[in-house]
Amino acid sequence: MSTAPTAAPVVLITGTSSGIGLAAAVAAAAAGFRVVATLRDTAKSGPLLAAAESAGVAERVRVQQLDVTDPASVAAAVDEVVAEYGRLDAVVNNAGAGALGTVELAGTELFRRALEVNFLGVVDLTRVALPHLRASGGRVVTVSSVGGVVGQPFNEAYCASKFAVEGFLESLAPVAASTGVTVTVVEPGAVASEFVANLQLDVPALLAAAGPYEPALKAYLATTLASFDNAQSSADAAATVVHALTAERPPFRLQTTEWATGFVATKLADTDGSAVQALTSSWVDAS
Repeated sequence: MSTAPTAAPVVLITGTSSGIGLAAAVAAAAAGFRVVATLRDTAKSGPLLAAAESAGVAERVRVQQLDVTDPASVAAAVDEVVAEYGRLDAVVNNAGAGALGTVELAGTELFRRALEVNFLGVVDLTRVALPHLRASGGRVVTVSSVGGVVGQPFNEAYCASKFAVEGFLESLAPVAASTGVTVTVVEPGAVASEFVANLQLDVPALLAAAGPYEPALKAYLATTLASFDNAQSSADAAATVVHALTAERPPFRLQTTEWATGFVATKLADTDGSAVQALTSSWVDAS
């Protein structure tokens, strides 16, 4: 990354109230970045600021309001960063939302919401940031998911939005690289963060409303919730984000654990789709 010797690089990170975003903001500051940590609701910045203070990097972290679903908010945030610091060296698209449900029961509104936050928010911030990243030889780092590669039962809306993210960025990467901007996607598996809690799942209510899908949903929830018993920490996942920001030549795709690498590899080598279907069908097998 091209940076002036007299100024630390500046990174804007979305979704920093908790989880990977919070941990990435603190870790990036510890790595020498000036961090603009953005949240939709800045009243929720307490845990972030406390973590930055505890890590001794509070002076390198500035909180700023940004709602990725509001184009005016996105443009204003980037303008404010450039006006204050005179540069923008990287953006980390981290803000995202889960979306559990199957299309027949959930309808299309679940898909619209997932696409608005998880996909269009990434598109808009990336678009607005690109001229400034081109000037700095900067980077776009986006927190995707293994669900951006492998479609997963009852996650149709979420995986669709993450597939869209990866298709967008995989297509953009060579174009951006031709002007000196590096694009990387980070693919975590299960992470012990507030992401699942924020779904506010009422499991008995979900099962009661599942109709013909109740046996499959019950099996899926048992499998998925068990996977979080061995979830990696937000800090571990954030370390991969910081690697994408600091490595001399980061690859386009980075997984955050060996398990995630193996899981993604199943899909990337699965030319007819049978391996993935066999795997994910076992998650909804109620027998």
